[in-house]
Parts: sequence; C-alpha cells; structure tokens
Amino acid sequence: MLRYVCTQFYTLMIHPDTTLRFIDDEIGFGVFATRKIPRGTITWALDKFDQVLSPDAKESLDPIHLEIVDKYSYKNRKGEYVLCWDFGRYVNHSFNSNCLSTGYEFEIAIRDIEAGEELTNDYGYLNLEEPFKARPENSSRTYVYPDDLLNFHQQWDQILLENFPLIIEVYQPLISLLSSDMVHEIMEVISGHRKMQSILTHYFEDTKVLQG
Repeated sequence: MLRYVCTQFYTLMIHPDTTLRFIDDEIGFGVFATRKIPRGTITWALDKFDQVLSPDAKESLDPIHLEIVDKYSYKNRKGEYVLCWDFGRYVNHSFNSNCLSTGYEFEIAIRDIEAGEELTNDYGYLNLEEPFKARPENSSRTYVYPDDLLNFHQQWDQILLENFPLIIEVYQPLISLLSSDMVHEIMEVISGHRKMQSILTHYFEDTKVLQG
C-alpha cells in the first residue's frame, strides 16, 4: 500500500527534502537534497499552482515575463508551456540524471539521491524548441535535441519499469498530489494488470526538429 502523509501541506511541490543553492554564474541555481531520497520516490508532481500557457498566451506576454517563460518553462504534449511555481523550475539537466519523468505528470528518483547531491533530469523529454549543447559528461550525448523522446523513450521506459515497483515501497510525501485514479493506475501497473504509460506520451507531435 502506498505510504504517504495527506494532512501535511508543503510549500514546495517538489520533494520537501530539497533546497535551492547557487552553483555558478553559467548554470545559476540548482536543487539539492537535504536528506537521502531513495530511488522510487516521487520527486516532483504537477500541481494546481503550476501555470499552463497556450502558445498565443505566451506570445502575448510582455518581454520581462516572456523571458521568464522561455527560460524556465517546458512544453507538454499539447504544445502548451508549463511554468512551475516551485523549485522544480531550477532542476538542471544531466545526461546521467538521477530523476526521470514518468508517462504521467510526476517524476521519480531512478537511483538513491544522497544528502547534498543535486537533483537532475534529462531535458531531452521536455520538447525543446531548439538543440542546446550541455556541459560535458561521461556520456556519448553532447547535445539535447527536440526529438530526443523519439530516440530514447524505450531506454527511459526500461529504467522506469525497473523503478516503478519501488513507488509502493518508499515514503511518498507528494503522493497526495496525484489523483485517486492515477494512484489506482500505478497500483495496477505495479501488479502487472496494466501496461505502464510510456514516457513517449509527453512528446509534442508538432515539435520542430532542428539540427545542431
């Protein structure tokens, strides 16, 4: 059975055992664990305070707000721009990320995240509008491309399948943000009665693929 606390309200809809720290002038801020976060833990979930903007609404913004949306938002499967109100907007990219988006509206830790370690995800599933060159890592990838979801979804799905059963084994302070239907579906996936939704469901079909 899923373990959670439904009566406590957190000011962050990213995992409560996190804090914001300045990294350097190039990267800016990042999100770091203040305690160990075990693999399988929900580290972020979409919530009612997150802003969802249509392309027209985005383009109607004044330059100051447009710059914020361009820098901190991601594009969902409908081509809308999602701007997190919490520290989630400061989670940085890594080709060897310790968090991964599921085919639902939440992310999980795909390995243990130790206290003091930065939380990272892979921007390859965020429907970028143009490629960007990331900092060098121990990875064959050097650029993040708009079509990375098409190329890596099977690999990411396999990682999710290996970690999904742990969702019911660890403490989940953010589980109350998920609908009862979603929790039921998660339980069915873990029990083998339903196929897990692929991370590919996040792909925006009209994403313009640009070459680096």
